[in-house]
Amino acid sequence: MSRAHSNLHRTAWADWWEGTRRTDIWWTLAWFDIVLRYRRSMLGPLWLTVSMGAMIGGMGPLYSSLFGTELSKFFPHLALGIIFWGFFSSMATESCNAFIGSANYLKQGYFPISLFVWRSMSRNVIQFAHQIVLYVPVAIWAGISLSWSALLVLPALLLAIVNAHALGIILGLVCTRFRDVAQIVTSVMQMLMFLTPVFWLPESLPDRAEYILWNPLAQMLDLLRTPLMGGVSEAHNWWGIVGWTLVTTTVSSLLFKKYRRRVVYWL
Repeated sequence: MSRAHSNLHRTAWADWWEGTRRTDIWWTLAWFDIVLRYRRSMLGPLWLTVSMGAMIGGMGPLYSSLFGTELSKFFPHLALGIIFWGFFSSMATESCNAFIGSANYLKQGYFPISLFVWRSMSRNVIQFAHQIVLYVPVAIWAGISLSWSALLVLPALLLAIVNAHALGIILGLVCTRFRDVAQIVTSVMQMLMFLTPVFWLPESLPDRAEYILWNPLAQMLDLLRTPLMGGVSEAHNWWGIVGWTLVTTTVSSLLFKKYRRRVVYWL
C-alpha cells in the first residue's frame, strides 16, 4: 500500500496531528508568504509596524477628543484594541482562503489539511508580532504599571489560538465548498468591529446596551487587553470564552472528520 493511500485512510485525529506536528513545513511556508509579500521593499515586514503605528497615532488624539476621554487613558485602550482586532480580523478572513490558496499543494500530493490552517495562522502571528511592539512605547508614555496579573494574557492568548484554529478549520472547509461565504465573513467582521469595544470604552455604554459585550470577540478582546493595562478581566468573560471554545472545537472536529477528504475535490 502506498504512503498516500495509507494516509488517506488515517483517522481524523491522526490526520490532524500529522499536519500539526510538521512545524517545519507550515512555519516555513508562512515565513515565505511574508517574505514574498514584501519582496523588493526597503522596509519589508516593518511596513506592518509603520502602517499600524501611523493609524494608532492618528486615531488616538482624534477619538479621545470625540469621546471626551483623557488621552493617557484612552490611547492604550485604542492601541491594543486596533492591534488585537487586526489580529482577529485577519485570522478570520484569511482562514476562508486557507485551502483555496494552497490548492497547488493539495492537488499535487497528499498533505494533511490542518497543515494549511496552521500556515494561515502562523502568517498572521508573524504580522501580529510586528505590530504588538507598538504598545511598548504607548504603555511607557501612558505610565501603565504592570503587575503579576499581566501574565493572564498568556492563557488568554492560548484560548485565542485554539479558537482561531478551530474557526480556521470551519471557515476553511465551508468557504472552499461555498465561495460566497468568504464575502459574508468579511462583511460580518466589519460590522462586528463597531459592536466590539475597539474604538470606544465599555463603560460608555448605557445599561440597556450592555448585551453587546456578550459578543465573544468583545470578551476575547477584554481577556487580552485588560491584563496589559494593569487590570484583571471579569470572571464571566473567562467562562464565556471557555464555553465558546468548547463549541468551536466540537463543531470543527465534526466537520473535519466528515469533510476533510473532500477538500481536494472542491478546489
